[in-house]
Amino acid sequence: MNGRNAEHRIALFIDFENLVTNTGISSASFDLQPSLDRLLEKGKVVFRRAYCDWSRFAEAKIRLHDFGVELIDVPPSTRAGKNGADMRLVIDALELCYARESIDTFVIGSGDSDFCPLAYKLRENGRTVIGLAVKESTSPLFVKACDEFIYLRPRQSRSDKGDKGRQSVSAEEAGHGKRGGRPGRDEKGRGDKEKAAQGGGKSQSKTEVPDIAREVVQSMLARATGPVNPSLIKEAIVRKEPDFDEREHGFSTFARLLAALEQERLLRRIQQGRQWYVVAADFDMGGGDGKGKKRGPAHAAEEDDELESYPDPDEDEG
Repeated sequence: MNGRNAEHRIALFIDFENLVTNTGISSASFDLQPSLDRLLEKGKVVFRRAYCDWSRFAEAKIRLHDFGVELIDVPPSTRAGKNGADMRLVIDALELCYARESIDTFVIGSGDSDFCPLAYKLRENGRTVIGLAVKESTSPLFVKACDEFIYLRPRQSRSDKGDKGRQSVSAEEAGHGKRGGRPGRDEKGRGDKEKAAQGGGKSQSKTEVPDIAREVVQSMLARATGPVNPSLIKEAIVRKEPDFDEREHGFSTFARLLAALEQERLLRRIQQGRQWYVVAADFDMGGGDGKGKKRGPAHAAEEDDELESYPDPDEDEG
């Protein structure tokens, strides 16, 4: 039973017109792969359905079919051309919620606040709700209505007209691209220096610890009576800020964000058995059995994968 519960079963509902209208993403360039990869890290996506008037977005149909998305055609129902895709989506989502108890996570691909009641009802029925939309075209109300929010485009990939390729080329020629950019050959020396600075965990403008992370860490560790699993900290941050993503603050993993907080002396990471946990900087382990050794910042990159697993301490004892 525990194995089944650990693997989430996910239903994906997409209001396609909402994602490609006035968002900077065209139906021809719409790419579901990055978001689908994020969802597959959480569990199995067992239900995939997209709604709109597909006569208007025919160029996107083949690519969505390749991802196994069922296309529900909702033709215009009014003289103004408005269709009932959002209403159809809501009805199908609620029907699935009541008919399939095994599906515990619902992903709503839209930034429309009209879906807030649906999100609240799904959460009321014990489901996890994840929003999926373009940041600039998403209602803050809908973000708060979800347990978690995934943006189709991270901040560092924004462009005025979506001409991503041309911008990346110009950034390489200039030698000062944004995060993820590569310096040109003639500026390789400077690029190597910047890489070295980032590798040492002391990048000056690339990374910045968000205030929400400091607040949650200080609050949880002040009340903790023992080591805290890092996953609990991440979950608490996401509950307060559903669209939180450490990568938008320059940290490739949550473990690296914890390393930065450790450098600020807001926490200390310790090892118990094969796993890593978090305690307050002045926490007294007692006993001195050697299992609670401190993890230095220099080892953060080597052990990121182990720290990111976040197992429950109770499972080791069992």
